[in-house]
Amino acid sequence: MRDEELRNEGSERSKLIPHSSSLTYLMGRAFTRLERVLNLETQQGYQNKAVVGGIRQFAVFWVGQAREEAMDEADRALVEQVAEVLMGYGRLPGAEARRKALDSLTARLKVRQERLGKSPSPTKQAHRQPRPAREVKRGQVKKSPRRPERLPKPKQKAPTKTPDTFVEPEKPQIKPLPPSAEPDPEGLSQPVTALSGVGPKLAEKLQRLNVATVWELLYVFPRRYDDYTLMKPIKDLAYGEQVTIIGTIWETRARRTRANQIVVQSVISDGTATIQATWFNQRWLVDKLKSGMQVVISGKVDQYLGRLVFNSPEWEPLEMDPLQTRRIVPVYPLTEGLSSKRMRAVMDTAVTRWSRHIPDPLPESIRKRRDFYSLPQAVQQIHFPATQDSLHHARQRLIFDELFLLQLGMQGQRHKWQSQPGIPLVIDEEALSQFRASLPYQLTDAQNRVVNEIITDMRQEIPMNRLLQGDVGSGKTVVAAAAMIVAAKAGTQAALMAPTEILAEQHYQGLRQLLAPLGITTCLLTGSTPAAEKEQIYADLASGQIQIAIGTHALIQEAVTYSRLALAVIDEQHRFGVDQRQALREKGAKTANGKPNPHLLVMSATPIPRTLALSLYGDLDLSILDEMPPGRQEIKTRWLRHSERERAYAFIRGQIERKRQAYIIYPLVEESDKVDAKAAVAEYERLQNEVFSNLKVGLVHGRLKSREKEAAMQAFKQGETDILVATSVIEVGVDVPNSTVMLIEGANRFGLAQLHQFRGRVGRGEHQSYCILISDAETAVAEERLQALEQTNDGFQLAEKDLEIRGPGEFFGRRQSGLPELHLASLLDVHMLEMAQTEAADLFAADPMLEQEEHRLLKESVAKFWEQAGDVS
Repeated sequence: MRDEELRNEGSERSKLIPHSSSLTYLMGRAFTRLERVLNLETQQGYQNKAVVGGIRQFAVFWVGQAREEAMDEADRALVEQVAEVLMGYGRLPGAEARRKALDSLTARLKVRQERLGKSPSPTKQAHRQPRPAREVKRGQVKKSPRRPERLPKPKQKAPTKTPDTFVEPEKPQIKPLPPSAEPDPEGLSQPVTALSGVGPKLAEKLQRLNVATVWELLYVFPRRYDDYTLMKPIKDLAYGEQVTIIGTIWETRARRTRANQIVVQSVISDGTATIQATWFNQRWLVDKLKSGMQVVISGKVDQYLGRLVFNSPEWEPLEMDPLQTRRIVPVYPLTEGLSSKRMRAVMDTAVTRWSRHIPDPLPESIRKRRDFYSLPQAVQQIHFPATQDSLHHARQRLIFDELFLLQLGMQGQRHKWQSQPGIPLVIDEEALSQFRASLPYQLTDAQNRVVNEIITDMRQEIPMNRLLQGDVGSGKTVVAAAAMIVAAKAGTQAALMAPTEILAEQHYQGLRQLLAPLGITTCLLTGSTPAAEKEQIYADLASGQIQIAIGTHALIQEAVTYSRLALAVIDEQHRFGVDQRQALREKGAKTANGKPNPHLLVMSATPIPRTLALSLYGDLDLSILDEMPPGRQEIKTRWLRHSERERAYAFIRGQIERKRQAYIIYPLVEESDKVDAKAAVAEYERLQNEVFSNLKVGLVHGRLKSREKEAAMQAFKQGETDILVATSVIEVGVDVPNSTVMLIEGANRFGLAQLHQFRGRVGRGEHQSYCILISDAETAVAEERLQALEQTNDGFQLAEKDLEIRGPGEFFGRRQSGLPELHLASLLDVHMLEMAQTEAADLFAADPMLEQEEHRLLKESVAKFWEQAGDVS
């Protein structure tokens, strides 16, 4: 984006922040550039296109420059506030929400301009022309300027603090950093009762926060901060600001709206003005927020009928005197019976006494190169920051630690896997050529590329450890088939484990047709396999007569032994636990060192953004099928309000009249008192008896017996039923080319990736297919999610969006991914993630086993960090 273009763009926003050379000085280059971007974004109608890559991308680069140019503490706080708004801008639902966000930023920049404009610019003072010296006549003595008399300094009275008088905060009392001390891991491992003032009852309450030791207590970080260093009187608040105020409640009352909602409103005063705070459906607040009570209110300043208000702010009783201390006050997670004041006091004791004894495992060379705080200093400042700047530096150090330990663990997993011998296989090129020729279609370039990557791996003495990613319908199964042919033709065995019987059955039917012409024997082994048949399969697997086994968890039962398992394939791998994945590997053929170490191929139809894939599976090589087979039609997706349900039913009738079929998905199996959502069983009855009484409706859900599920699926596949009512059990593995409609009820209750999987069940034949989303709640997040699904069929784009909306923690559960829990770090923080990956790779290249004395503490920290996580692959 060229500055000339921005300079020529006019908008209403530019009237709020006038362009001038003096403003450029006051704002600095970063702030001036920000203003221009805001102007252009407004001009373009809030489309998130003012800069290439969007506002979020701009924020990543802007924030570093802005931090450098910040002129004071208030500036540094403003930079962090602006960065937070910009990073979340793309997630805001619609133009109106984005307009409000930009208006808030503009107002903050205007306040900054006015604040800095009150005093003459130092630059201007430096460049002022000196006044000409006054001529002194001969014989006249030049008088020195008279110094003002020094008056005795009057004793200052302590400010009288009445319940509704705003008092200007005093200069902050910065808590000194802890002096260096000997690390004391034993002392840190003591129970919290070793702390002064912590008895058994308080220890029991802390246990509910998963805190048993002093060390664990120090790592309970604040969930937010009340920044009293920038506290403002109510009269100076501006719309859109994120602020903390202190005031006295004048009155609190509750009323009901026409929609029967309870609204609680308090009027708060600090002596300069009053402001109203509103909470919804929390009637109990009337008894809590009594008249005359002093409170701390934190939240965003909103507007209602031209007046400034707080909507649903956080609040707590004023339990301390921030006016005298002027501190950034931590706000911790609490539990019943543990007040904020008590928690802060306990934490203060722990930090003061023990933070300086925390061992710092980070090599000094990295700490100096990256200009990081020491670990004791970072822990002290994360709890009781002296300034916003020190809080930022503390967070950076602790975030880096988590990502660094994560990456070192990944490198260790990879080294451990590759340091053990594998099973090099001889590739039968003729069989692969015969396989390709037998297919009724040409493999895509992406499929050929990935097949070659896999073949190259399986030739090696180092075992393959590869993640295969592909969107719904990208052809992962054919690629897996090629890998299994390599194993079978080399005189070994392969096993493919799927999470459900339906998916295992589908893989078996498809692979048997592909592999039988090549003389390769296959079997299906699931929980539903009859006992006599199981015994025969066990014997044939042990003798090697069956070359390829396809199944569910039944493949890893103790009774199952393989003659020479050289390839383990895991489909929908994120739906398996760590132990299950490891159990299949343990079934592998023994290698030169006497341990099982088969080639491993894990597949995922839930696309994972590349950045996250490198974090979640840093020990795996990554293959991506980024090309769809030709002829695959785009599925038309529409989002309807629940009031438009009849339109969807009419559309389904029309499709069935054309001899097509439809799915209707529900979030629940049966109705629940706790969840207000439609349920499959009750809706199946209603649809069959009232809505589609002249059609055949089937039902499948997770609580049915395997035989019942299979019968319902087969009836639908063979066209015996027109509509299949289902729950998420059909998320994967169903292939019915004649189905053209996917209607998803309660679509807001599913994640984007799951909705995309449902949609992928249709569009598998020659006919145009459709996906209809019906939402039973109109929240901003639900709206954003469903709009994204309407706009694209690209699973990787949707995965990026889903990750952005839900965050990595929800995107992948910890149990499935095998990742340690991250307290502060985000896998979305690409800059910090790349820094951690770089440092981890360099360190690992020099000392892969972390055996050097200077890395001893680091090795212990990696082991401790990963002890609850298990194996990531």
